[in-house]
This record gives sequence, structure tokens and C-alpha cells, in this order.
Amino acid sequence: MTSPEHRRPGSGRRDRHGRGLRGRLVPATVPLARTKAEVFDDLVLDTVETLERRFAKELAGVEFAVEDVPPDLNVYDSDVLEDGEVPLARLLPGRPGRQEVPPRIVLYRRPLEFRAMDREDLADLVHDVIIEQVANLLGVDPDELA
Repeated sequence: MTSPEHRRPGSGRRDRHGRGLRGRLVPATVPLARTKAEVFDDLVLDTVETLERRFAKELAGVEFAVEDVPPDLNVYDSDVLEDGEVPLARLLPGRPGRQEVPPRIVLYRRPLEFRAMDREDLADLVHDVIIEQVANLLGVDPDELA
């Protein structure tokens, strides 16, 4: 048996000053809370993993990224998928050569979340935007990927 002075910190017990963990922060029956950003990242990963299983060779070097908001630019190029004037995603085609830069698809989380009514709607929107950007990258019709 160990005395209170020799207990390891973080063992789930309070120290002699009454500080430290009391127990679990959430009951075992309740799922841990996830942030909006984590939920969004999961939606992106679900779509990307599905596409990578079907098109592993074509998407081998493609990077997928999420940014909260688009950069502040006056004019966006044709590589940006917009809803009105608001960018939703961007395709950076990459540069082959000596300093090779892989193709990259960037999704903008806040504009996409703003357009969705609920989580299911957001999942559909994220899926559609990724499909559209991958289709642009591969030079195919988005219906071929869906």
C-alpha cells in the first residue's frame, strides 16, 4: 500500500491540497464532445478515404487540407470553387520538377458550415465539394467519381 505522499500525479486522485482529477469529466454513457473543426475533419476524411479506395493510383500524391476561412484576396483564380463571391474550396494543381509540389485541395470550413442546415447537409456539401475538386484535378466529369 502506498502512502498519499508517494502517489503518482495524474493517478485520478486528488493531492493533499485538494487539487487534481476527481474522476471522469463525462459519464461513460455519454460520447465525448467533439469540436466543430474535429467533426468537419472527420467528414473530409470519410469522403477522401472513400475516394482513395477507388482511385488510389490517381490520388497517390494529392494532399487534402482544411482551413477555417479563405485567404483575403481581391480576385480568385479559376482554381477556386465559389458560392457567389465566397470561396468554398481551392485546387492547387502542384508543380512537377526539381522542387516538386504535390497537388493540394483545400476546403474552407467556416463558409461550408455556414451553408449547411445540419450535420447531414454539411456531410453532403463536403462530399460534393471534394468530388468537384478531385474531378477538376483529374480532368473528369464529377458524375464519374460520385
